[in-house]
Amino acid sequence: MPVAIYHPEYERYAFAGDHPFSPLRIAMVLDLLQVLGHNIETLSPEPATTEDLLTVHAQEYLRAVASASSNGGMARPDFGLGAPDNPILEGIEVGARRIVGGTLLGARLIAEGRAERVLQLGGGLHHAMPQLASGFCIFNDLAIAIGELTRRGLTVAYLDIDVHHGDGVQQILYDQERTMTLSLHESGEYLFPGTGAIHELGRGLGRGFKLNLPLEPFTEGESYLEAFERIVEPALDYFAPDVLVVQAGADAHFSDPLADLMLTTHDYERLFRRLLEYADAYTHGRLLVTLGGGYSIRATPRIWTLLSLVFFNLPIPTQLPAPWLERWAEALGDDPPQTLHDILPAFDPIPRRPEIDRHNRLVATRLLDAVSMLWL
Repeated sequence: MPVAIYHPEYERYAFAGDHPFSPLRIAMVLDLLQVLGHNIETLSPEPATTEDLLTVHAQEYLRAVASASSNGGMARPDFGLGAPDNPILEGIEVGARRIVGGTLLGARLIAEGRAERVLQLGGGLHHAMPQLASGFCIFNDLAIAIGELTRRGLTVAYLDIDVHHGDGVQQILYDQERTMTLSLHESGEYLFPGTGAIHELGRGLGRGFKLNLPLEPFTEGESYLEAFERIVEPALDYFAPDVLVVQAGADAHFSDPLADLMLTTHDYERLFRRLLEYADAYTHGRLLVTLGGGYSIRATPRIWTLLSLVFFNLPIPTQLPAPWLERWAEALGDDPPQTLHDILPAFDPIPRRPEIDRHNRLVATRLLDAVSMLWL
């Protein structure tokens, strides 16, 4: 039976001002699932301990986070705390530790054979560095959880479908041979954090186990899924991981205000179903999924609701329930979506689509050529 993880203290992971990384997104998902009649039981994690955090983060950085969080959101720009993308609020460390604890709980359940498929309804903070908050991320829950899995003797394939490159996870694990990282993202030539090129293949024993597929802006679902399958399937087949860990950011949706990819909810459902198939085919069903980015308040809750329904093999409704639409009318704005899935066609045709498709196909081929030489 799949397992879900959540704690109300996740809501304390909130930044100052009208910040796009809002806990409202997950609250809307949980409410929508309940209104749909799916009262999914969740396990409540303990907060991560300092010992847990020190497996990735520096002691000096932990002290800076604690100080910033307990002194009215005091800025520490030398650690990225209080920077424009991380405007710290008092108490945010409490939420951050609880979120790391949730992803760690998922990893421990899988490592101990107490669960195969785990959905962490939070986390995915893939930009955080050992001594730097970055891109809305303070603690790197993913790298900490992956480290827990590898210390228990398991090999891990980390798959990141957030529109932004998973730079923090990649950097922390760059020389490790027991973890393969695969990130599909909008090219860093156009988008934060500016990394994730195909030549970033790892270092030392980790070389050949760090894969990046930078996609052209305005990439549509068909091209995305083609590139996804061309890279992910041979990589998993070669690496033969014990566990698949996925960061399921929703910001590659065409309506996301912070990026330029063009996925629809239909594309996301196909992706989520493929992830379950890959877990069954390559890791005996062992799968840990976190959330991540996603900044369209009209799209992100629908995408993560789809993820939850697919994850728990629940029916996909057509219409959004009227009580949910009424409750969240202010957040959804004028002319809110009435259906769980996007109505197709969701956007006007992209004039450069053939050129974009060819470019993505070429990049995928070049990446496979590069890693194939290292896999021999």
